Amino acid sequence: MNKLLIIDGHNLLFQMFFGMPSRIINKQGKAIHGTLGFIGALRKILKITAATHIVVIFDGDHENRRTETDPDYKANRVDYSEIPDEINPFSQLEDIYTALNFMQIKHFETIDFEADDVIACYAHTYGKNTKIVISSFDSDFFQLINDNISVLRYRGTKTIICDVSFVKEKYGILPAQYADFKSLTGDKADNIKGARKVGIKTAATLLNQFGSLQNIISRANEISKPHIRESILQSSQRLQNNYKLIKLENNLVPELDLNSLLYKNSDFVTTEVLIGIKLYP
Repeated sequence: MNKLLIIDGHNLLFQMFFGMPSRIINKQGKAIHGTLGFIGALRKILKITAATHIVVIFDGDHENRRTETDPDYKANRVDYSEIPDEINPFSQLEDIYTALNFMQIKHFETIDFEADDVIACYAHTYGKNTKIVISSFDSDFFQLINDNISVLRYRGTKTIICDVSFVKEKYGILPAQYADFKSLTGDKADNIKGARKVGIKTAATLLNQFGSLQNIISRANEISKPHIRESILQSSQRLQNNYKLIKLENNLVPELDLNSLLYKNSDFVTTEVLIGIKLYP
């Protein structure tokens, strides 16, 4: 059976740029630690997953449609357009694109939608007949997990594969309920505020009782604890907006067909790639 590896490009870039032990400069005085880490991690992820197909998807520079629902969505993120190269992961992005071209790995930037939605589109389109592994630390992808789709969190030897049982054990819910769950609890990373006094355990209890966020809101009067009932009633509109922010689109058309994403198993070592794109020595 085919196995498609989808890399959340910016997620891996940030992880490697800020996660490397030190800033590495080549003989030309150019910083390459983000590129070096990205290539090395990508090679290891390919080996872990034994993927037959691969695509790396990056967020393009475009308006975020979700701000129409909530202007504060991701308003807490750093504006890297004003950040110097020394601490700016995007300063090495073009080198990463060049490296991916050298490795003959398909990649692209999104044009209109967030990369998360485009990744969800690939998962929805090919996930019925293809095993899919999404490499990212973004927990929003947990809502896509099923018997064919898993999420990989790369940490070297501590890498974990998040599957249906992982979500059940960690949160006490089904993956299909994750968008409902996160709507209730909120998400500090995306500047999304949840329902007051509703934490992880309470959200799981409510979802196990009522099944979905919409049922929780419409049947809020059945909630036994007065302070939780009042919290849901007071924040019902915000919770529905949260769901619109968190629920990933899955009705888009993939930019690239599966056949074009075939990985040719060119087993490059990291230094060979860096030499090939003239970043090393």
